[in-house]
Amino acid sequence: MLTIKRALISVSDKKGIVEFAKALREFGVEIISTGGTFTALKNAGIEVKAVSDVTGFPEILDGRVKTLHPVIHAGILAVMDNPEHRDQLQKHNIESIDLVVVNLYPFEQTISAEHVKLEEAIEQIDIGGPAMVRSSSKNFRHTAVVINPDLYGIVLEEMREHNGALTLQTRFNLASRAFQHTAHYDSVVASYLAGFTPQKTLPDAITISLKKEQPMRYGENPHQAAALYGTFGSHFQKLHGKELSYNNILDINAAALLCAEFNEPTVVIVKHNNPCGVATDTLLVDAYRKAFATDTKSAYGGIVCVNKPLDRATAEAINEIFTEVIVAPEYERGVLEFLTKKRDRRLIKQISNLRKLWELDVRKVVGGVLVQEPDHHRIHPSDLRVVTKRQPTDEEMQALLFAWRVAKHVKSNAIVYTLGDRTLGIGAGQMSRVDSSKIAAMKAAEAGLNLQGCVVSSDAFFPFADGLLEAVKVGAAAVIQPGGSVHDEDVIKAADEHNVAMVFTGIRHFRH
Repeated sequence: MLTIKRALISVSDKKGIVEFAKALREFGVEIISTGGTFTALKNAGIEVKAVSDVTGFPEILDGRVKTLHPVIHAGILAVMDNPEHRDQLQKHNIESIDLVVVNLYPFEQTISAEHVKLEEAIEQIDIGGPAMVRSSSKNFRHTAVVINPDLYGIVLEEMREHNGALTLQTRFNLASRAFQHTAHYDSVVASYLAGFTPQKTLPDAITISLKKEQPMRYGENPHQAAALYGTFGSHFQKLHGKELSYNNILDINAAALLCAEFNEPTVVIVKHNNPCGVATDTLLVDAYRKAFATDTKSAYGGIVCVNKPLDRATAEAINEIFTEVIVAPEYERGVLEFLTKKRDRRLIKQISNLRKLWELDVRKVVGGVLVQEPDHHRIHPSDLRVVTKRQPTDEEMQALLFAWRVAKHVKSNAIVYTLGDRTLGIGAGQMSRVDSSKIAAMKAAEAGLNLQGCVVSSDAFFPFADGLLEAVKVGAAAVIQPGGSVHDEDVIKAADEHNVAMVFTGIRHFRH
């Protein structure tokens, strides 16, 4: 047991600190404090001593230096059952500190504000706080550390149970949580500053530290435990319905990223992480009906994402079938009231502009992670190289660019048949590109859609002419693909023989 006799309190988040300090004083605990915390406690009538009175040295440099002093850190780090340590404390007139109550400058909160300047962020990088947290955590056998107002009640409850003392197990648990806290804090600072340092290569080391945002009932399958970590909730806000599942979140992510490719009113319908319908139109309701027509069977139970405020007409169209999740940047007046009549359907408000979001793409593998830059590449008409005798028409070019944006978000091997404003058939995730072509055509036929005169996009090059010929057979008039196969000349020749226009992008969009 460690009886708490002397505490150092220095907190940025002052929630509950006055009540906690009063309770400590009831145990006879001496309190020393700094800056704003000292003032808050003093004004509340709590007996408190300033750190500068303890150290004999004033706070300087606008408060940057106040607890960084041997009197403070010796009091925290002393091993009290070591006679030499006790003798040294006595020799230098230093008293031990049994409890450190610290939470750090709100760096993460500061950088989340819009238009925050680098200078503002730097001033919120805490130095003395992490030093005290690490010191007390290291010396958990003789010093307890509390880094979160949510822990005040737990600490006081145990002190009441043990007459002002804390158990070794509690001190160890507090120290473990404290090291997790400082690790997360440092990783946020490092990640933020890295954004100001252009790098030609990825860093030699990465630190991934994410706070648990919410527990989940289960993962991809009921036998898998799962939780959501990070800041997903700062980008997507649930307005109604059951808790989001693991698979819901994956599908919302896929739908919103694809929707962000378009400026015009757009509807994306996703099922099992692949789009099963995408369309644009002047009116959102017309875009929805075209997207839905691509694959009416797969759309059932899917995720619908729109990039404009959801109006009543579109909401009524979506409501005609069962939809798991609806995602929109806003809901027009009366739309939420209409849609919430279905109790379990999840309604999500998209808060962030995902085009401005740049995050490393991280995938778990055995023994580590694969890390890559996000695939934010966008094609421009001037980037395209026409490789066939026939040039695509203006209408075909518009359709090719539309198809390319969709194919980028379809699992490889990806084949997408479209017009200039809608998908007609999507073949996703096949081991053979020819099979993807066949499946996309089959889906279009099942939906009663005519592929004659459409365009086709392939996320990677056609290794042979057979995949292209499969598209030509069902009516494709123009093709967009990266190019780069050793058999490109054969593929181009096949396109010329069938009077098909083909453009190369020089860019591949594999999505595994």
